[in-house]
Amino acid sequence: MSRRILGTGAAIVVTVLFVGMAVSLMHTAQRNQTLPLSDAGIIRQQAADKHLDPALIAAVIYAETRFDPRPSPAGAQGLMQILPATAYYLAHLSGGITFTAGDLASPSVNVAYGSYYLRYLLDHYGGDEMLAIAAYNGGLTNVDRWVAHADASGRRLTVAEIPFPETREYVQRVLSAQAAYRETYPRQLGLT
Repeated sequence: MSRRILGTGAAIVVTVLFVGMAVSLMHTAQRNQTLPLSDAGIIRQQAADKHLDPALIAAVIYAETRFDPRPSPAGAQGLMQILPATAYYLAHLSGGITFTAGDLASPSVNVAYGSYYLRYLLDHYGGDEMLAIAAYNGGLTNVDRWVAHADASGRRLTVAEIPFPETREYVQRVLSAQAAYRETYPRQLGLT
């Protein structure tokens, strides 16, 4: 009788462990599909080098390509969707002398240049992530104009006041993804 009870108890324990592992694997697969992350080492390194939140870099990549780099209709390339003209400008600013547009296909180069540009925009806007993200998508000149208009009216530019619907949605998507990456991948992004 006691052997039968022990056998049944062991079978229940094994079943519970198996079901728990299956649920965990399904959760991980679903998370990776809905909130993907690759090249975490590159993201961590660039975040450290450029004094950026790694979740911000991951969120920009998510908003730009969902970690599936492909050229855009406008010609932007790589994980962070950088235009070759922007990359040449960034190469000049950063002292890069051997850059070619083909380098944007390399995740390490693309994330380095995209992170450099994010740092540049954050510095330009005094650390304001919302403005830097808006400029990453809508252009520095446009955001400068919007900020000047808001300042002239005695107020601060808010996400809701961004006049380009695509840029407004982009900023919301990046800020939401940044929070999700911080919560979902703290270890992988070096946040813990």
